[in-house]
Amino acid sequence: MINPVIRPRRLRTTPALRRLASEIRLHPSELVLPMFVREGTGDPLPIQSMPGVLQHTIDSARRAVTDAAAAGIGGVMLFGVPTVRDAVGSGATDPDGILNAATRALVDEVGDSLVVQTDLCLDEFTDHGHCGVLAADGSVDNDSTLERYREMALVQAASGSQLLGLSGMMDGQVSAVRQALDQNGYVNTAILAYSAKYASAFYGPFRDAVESTLEGDRRSYQLDPANRREGVREALLDIQEGADIVMVKPAMSYLDVLAEVAGVSDIPVWAYQVSGEYAMIEAAAAHGWIDRRRAVEESVLSIRRAGADAVLTYWAVELATWLNERQAR
Repeated sequence: MINPVIRPRRLRTTPALRRLASEIRLHPSELVLPMFVREGTGDPLPIQSMPGVLQHTIDSARRAVTDAAAAGIGGVMLFGVPTVRDAVGSGATDPDGILNAATRALVDEVGDSLVVQTDLCLDEFTDHGHCGVLAADGSVDNDSTLERYREMALVQAASGSQLLGLSGMMDGQVSAVRQALDQNGYVNTAILAYSAKYASAFYGPFRDAVESTLEGDRRSYQLDPANRREGVREALLDIQEGADIVMVKPAMSYLDVLAEVAGVSDIPVWAYQVSGEYAMIEAAAAHGWIDRRRAVEESVLSIRRAGADAVLTYWAVELATWLNERQAR
């Protein structure tokens, strides 16, 4: 008869012991809800490839952000869906454009109950769908794009955004935006750098959500999925340039990158559980192939376990509600 001396299972024998020995716990304040606000619609519109997610009107976004604050989540990240687009994304810097108008409305609605954040990128606003201004040869002009980002930053900060999500993957974007903010009195407006943003297949449903006009791909500025060290390097560069938070995107396919970034960063590290990750779990659950609630919780827990201090997820409010119910028992 074999009698093991070391018995790790002891700490798994009862629910109480398992709770006590748990290394990572989820909390609503670590969750951020991405939200889409659409111009020119009287009613919120469902996004077919993202069941349960809507293109909001400003009024429905007000109601949604009130619910989000009541659930205790940490923040919302706003994306605008304009009706008119052009080559330079003029709508992005229009103070009355959909993203900036929605920002003012939501800040007015919830104040400091949560952090109202805004996506700072041109892709939703350009008629070509790229994240920057195009050069004559059709390539994305990095430095001309930085000027547009600086203009966007000032308008978003003036609209009340507390944290700007720099998602365009242009070289030098953090330092360019930080300088513009500081020179214009917005020294307390924080920067979230989408540092390790990969050219991923998992963005497909998001492009439905923002009605993307992209032709081609973004491989000349987003990261090669094969490259781990490059993702870490980008995060370190953004930290040097003055980012307040760095992020890895997508999350579940890049947990190795996330763990490595978290291991070297001296500032908060976030991760974005992107639309394709959401859609896969929703589709499998709809077919009865997986337990939806357990899969949702496990997926977000894995991202936190890998080192994310906060997670952008489309389940933020629903997951926070579950967590609050569990805490109340």
